[in-house]
Amino acid sequence: MAEDRQNPLLQYIVNNPEAFAQNLAKVLEQSGKAIAAYLEPREKGEVKQDSADELTNIVKTLAQVGEYWISDPKRAVEAQSRLWSGYITLWNSSLRRMMGEPADPAVAPPPRDRRFEDPDWKENQFFDFIKQLYLITSNWAADMVSEAESLDDHTRHKADFYVKQIANALSPSNFVLTNPELLRVTLESNGENLVRGMQFLVEDIKAGRGDIKIRQTDPTHFEVGRNLALTPGKVIAENDVCQLIQYTPTTETVLKRPLLIVPPWINKFYILDLTPDKSFIKWAVDQGHTVFVISWVNPDERQAQKSFEHYMREGILNALDTIKRATRQEEVNAIGYCVGGTLLAVTLAYMAATGDERIRSATFFTTQVDFTHAGDLKVFVDEEQIAIIERKMAERGYLDGTKMAAAFNLLRSNDLIWPYVVNNYLKGKGPFPFDLLYWNSDSTRMPAANHSFYLRNCYLDNRLAKGEMAIAGQTLDLKKVTIPVYNLATREDHIAPPRSVFVGCSCFGGPVDYVLSGSGHIAGVVNHPDRGKYQYWTDGKPEGALEDWMARAQEHPGSWWPHWDQWIRAQDDTRVKARKPGANRVKILGDAPGSYVKMRA
Repeated sequence: MAEDRQNPLLQYIVNNPEAFAQNLAKVLEQSGKAIAAYLEPREKGEVKQDSADELTNIVKTLAQVGEYWISDPKRAVEAQSRLWSGYITLWNSSLRRMMGEPADPAVAPPPRDRRFEDPDWKENQFFDFIKQLYLITSNWAADMVSEAESLDDHTRHKADFYVKQIANALSPSNFVLTNPELLRVTLESNGENLVRGMQFLVEDIKAGRGDIKIRQTDPTHFEVGRNLALTPGKVIAENDVCQLIQYTPTTETVLKRPLLIVPPWINKFYILDLTPDKSFIKWAVDQGHTVFVISWVNPDERQAQKSFEHYMREGILNALDTIKRATRQEEVNAIGYCVGGTLLAVTLAYMAATGDERIRSATFFTTQVDFTHAGDLKVFVDEEQIAIIERKMAERGYLDGTKMAAAFNLLRSNDLIWPYVVNNYLKGKGPFPFDLLYWNSDSTRMPAANHSFYLRNCYLDNRLAKGEMAIAGQTLDLKKVTIPVYNLATREDHIAPPRSVFVGCSCFGGPVDYVLSGSGHIAGVVNHPDRGKYQYWTDGKPEGALEDWMARAQEHPGSWWPHWDQWIRAQDDTRVKARKPGANRVKILGDAPGSYVKMRA
């Protein structure tokens, strides 16, 4: 060890050449198995080669950036000069460092970039040079997009997103020979890490039926109903779209108004009921709420024609009918999460148009009703791309769950893709068991009619915010929704950005409390008070710009859950005797969490 400290290069020498060679042979053998696992379903026609349309779209978008810079010789020279200037600065600082002189780095990674945490990215001149060369090039490429004046906003957004994805993929941290930690691990183990990694890769390609389904956690540690979604309750209704679960009370009295939770169907509802120490559902039951949750079906070709209207009628409106039978109570508090919240807003506008007043307060978790500032998901939404998605859905009647999962993972590829590629396939380590990532990988399919309506009416045309969306013969106007609204956004949300949620507050016609939580789309919502994590901000009415609201908002430590509970009680805190599932002759169909949530994509 003393010798290694004197000569750090010794740690980059093969320990056992013979064992190393044998392991490389095993890597090649496993590579052949991986290729076979990839090709087999394609040869059988089980997987269609459908990536050409996406690749064409990427090439066309980036070509517009290149066209701007090369169409004018002066701009072309400026672009080249800027890049070479960065390289020359790096070369000069490297030469000074080689001669033992102090030299500041030409460029440094962002403060929160975890790819370059190994000390040798700074201390070893070779790896430091590789790192800075990469950062200079990727920063230059990003600048080329941001400064291409001829691009419209959507094309610039797409180009910026694609450049980031390419840069993330080509990071030197993703390759054995250019990552000091990976190189040390490989040489110290004589390549055994790569053998294990290739075995994982073969398994993941087989699990993805020809595509790589990157494991983010160890799936053997979790099972819905065994150690996830454990809050006691009963399934009391079921149709082609969903099951309705009523949870068993834990208090002698409960709030008179039942609580209906409408989760997203893009993911499964048990994000709100992971483990008992994280479960929002269990916590709400313990506070004295009579909790009902919609568990959406994992659709297949049988639900191909199920539209937004079907999800509204057979989901929310049918749930309200069932709740009335189960509790003898018509007035309900409702929660909608993400796209479940968008559906809830649509339903509220429909109910306002038809004189239905059963929902007396609405809470939205990271929900968009105005999609003007909808974030990076808009990269995937334009007429050309929606047409591609619709053609794919027409073949089966649904969008495969892996497609949605891949899109969401790409939004945070440096957190949800490349660290697992490095850990699993290059370090040869199994991922750490993590319930949240198990849920994240438990993907769901999208019904063709529903998903097409959502993409076109919300992301593409923003018809709900404009008052132009039509459902069941009614043109929807959110201004007619005058019930109290609790609108929760999360500060680091990449799916429903806080600005988008804030702007959406002005669409409603009644009082709206905008609350901003720390963290992101999931962790900012699933934040049990006992954990003491993060913070939240309040300031009443969402007026002016979000920046102005933040400047005057009051910060509170910990979870927003108790604040929400107080808000609910301020609407109506009347209590009644606790209601058990199966009361009033409501038929019990099974135990929570039900069967629909266990359907795998």
